[in-house]
Amino acid sequence: MSEERFSNTNHTSFDSERSLKEFLRWRFTRKEPEAVQIETSNQWKQLKEESKNYAVWIGHSTYLLNNGDLTILTDPVFSKRASPFSLAGPKRLIAPAISLEELPRIDVVTVSHNHYDHLDIVSLKALYKLNPNTLFLVAKGDKDLLIKSGINNVTEFLWWEDFELKNTVFTFTPAQHWSARGLKDRNKSLWGGWFMQSSELTVYHAGDTGYSNDFKETRAKLGSPDFAMIPIGGYNPRWFMSYHHVKPSESIQIALDLRVTRSVGMHWGTFILTDEDILEPAELIVKELKKLNLADDFFITPKPGELLSLSLN
Repeated sequence: MSEERFSNTNHTSFDSERSLKEFLRWRFTRKEPEAVQIETSNQWKQLKEESKNYAVWIGHSTYLLNNGDLTILTDPVFSKRASPFSLAGPKRLIAPAISLEELPRIDVVTVSHNHYDHLDIVSLKALYKLNPNTLFLVAKGDKDLLIKSGINNVTEFLWWEDFELKNTVFTFTPAQHWSARGLKDRNKSLWGGWFMQSSELTVYHAGDTGYSNDFKETRAKLGSPDFAMIPIGGYNPRWFMSYHHVKPSESIQIALDLRVTRSVGMHWGTFILTDEDILEPAELIVKELKKLNLADDFFITPKPGELLSLSLN
């Protein structure tokens, strides 16, 4: 890993000294929400080998996608904990809606950044073992981690760099966040979202982010997506989380900034990472849609395992 350290497009960074003080303050004052399970679905079992143009939320920020051209898996986390340790760290509230063994053949894996709830090396190694032809697209600075774990077919990206496979162009886009897997690698790798554009369908995965002008810039450079996956959880307390995690009203604002046709939530209901009640993000999305007089289906929070059609017809 290089000694270069990355910052956000507004030239800010989540520095180690400030974040450690705030983290300790939060940890000593926080009250964890009650561990409840969100409702899941088995609709994904209707998928056939020839199925196209669909999305399934597997949990947290993991979506199984088919855009009519490729089958894509975003931020694959199938482990029981979002942690470097098997016996400590945030534990799953719900199992992955689809197990690793039940997945279809995956053409491309995208990873938004290197936090343990987004880059799970155990899951990536298992995916590579199941299908050695899968391509892994990661942020600049994360390639070596995968290569050292025996995963080949890895390409890393700076913001706005792109990669074309078959008829789909993948572009790595800015988000307001940070990176680290240990105590000494803060911001030594990049973070962002993935804009996936084919001739028939444009899909966008926002990664993990605070609110910023990055989404207006993404629309200006790349156009408006047809379907967007946007984080809605991990936002309380605001004095600590607002810099790098959007609250539900900001999630909807991202969708408006992108001028996206349809949006779905992610990054909630799978792990207890922050202080808001487990069910609150989805409830606040509904309230905000009503407040803004937006259609119910403009931004939805699907059940894990629910089968969503991406067909534009």
